[in-house]
Amino acid sequence: MFNFRRNINLFASLCEIKILLVFVLVSLFVTQAFSQTREELETKKQQYEKKIKYTNRLLNQTQKSTKFSSNKLSILQNKISNRNQLINNIQQEISLLDTIIFYDQQRIIELRSNLRQLKQDYAKMIYYAYKNRRYYDKLMFIFASEDFNQAYKRLKYFQQYSQYRKRQADLIVNTRLTLVHKLDSVEIIKAQKLELVYDKKNENSNLISEKEQEDDILSNLKRKKSKLIKRLKKQELVALQLQNRIEKIIAEEARKAAKLAKKRGEKGKELFMLTPEDKLVSKEFFKNKQHLPWPTQRGIITSYFGEHPHPFLKGIVVQNNGIDITTTKGSVVRSIFEGEVSRVFSIRGANITVIVRHGNYLTVYSNMKDVIVKAGDKVKSKQPIGVAFTDADNDNKTVIKFQIWKENKKLNPVIWLAHK
Repeated sequence: MFNFRRNINLFASLCEIKILLVFVLVSLFVTQAFSQTREELETKKQQYEKKIKYTNRLLNQTQKSTKFSSNKLSILQNKISNRNQLINNIQQEISLLDTIIFYDQQRIIELRSNLRQLKQDYAKMIYYAYKNRRYYDKLMFIFASEDFNQAYKRLKYFQQYSQYRKRQADLIVNTRLTLVHKLDSVEIIKAQKLELVYDKKNENSNLISEKEQEDDILSNLKRKKSKLIKRLKKQELVALQLQNRIEKIIAEEARKAAKLAKKRGEKGKELFMLTPEDKLVSKEFFKNKQHLPWPTQRGIITSYFGEHPHPFLKGIVVQNNGIDITTTKGSVVRSIFEGEVSRVFSIRGANITVIVRHGNYLTVYSNMKDVIVKAGDKVKSKQPIGVAFTDADNDNKTVIKFQIWKENKKLNPVIWLAHK
């Protein structure tokens, strides 16, 4: 009877230890998952801060004499967008830390409860062992065995009991250490949360200031509506001339490709009859969708692809066959993929344009100066082809107009370029 009761108590205690260990493992897994999510948020936070810093650089580049300009408004609106994303990111991190603190506090409560229970169980075990010490005279207990098998089992029982007591003592120490570590961790996380709350407060103050600047520029620009509409019509005319030129070049490329294909005795439904080499380049270009490098090393998108309302002139719709990338003065323009320079030409108002062919894909780089390539040149990915033009008479505006075409179809460059 004595052995049976003792073994039952031992089994129950071992079950409690297993439950505690499972709880600790689950808690560690949850903490690790939160840690990975927080690392992602921290990375995004740094990216937004980097973007804001770059837009500050672009704003500083604009002439101080022209306080109100559409260029400055575009850059400022990009900065406000990044600021909003940064604030949202900080709030997400604060919410995540609140969740971590909650789980850690729950774990602290559980650890304290388990530690208290472990101490009580250990004290009872020591007291019971002392009270019944006559039963623990190993030699008497073992020699009183009826046979060798029973003696062996009693010996093993003493060994297991001794190991159990040691494990119980170690578990108490480890639980206490885990509790202390978790208490320290919660205090550190609370301090980090306070720092983030302070950061969010500062970012909100910056956002209010930037929105006030935006309102000032908007109100001033609206007073110049007729002048801005006149400039917009000129830009639309330049864009139309550029599109017509591109379409003519595409038609010429198609005729040349068809002529070569006819010589080879090939037939096909594609607009561009491709050589095996061209097909390989086209395939690789497509495979790199969403991962193609930008035509400038740094820059922000200040006008997106397709039709969209004008940023401040009500009732006016802007059409863009590509994207406008605002960058810093002297920025190098580069080919986004390997290919062959198809054309180099200039249009008044758009400066120099370079078209690079990548199989049946075409990339168009407009508003450049100091172009260093010519038609027929082979170029590699990220190879410089010219320098972005800076308009000293228009707020030091430095914009590259970039387009991607698949034969005669316009594509949205945003879904082809790598995300910055």
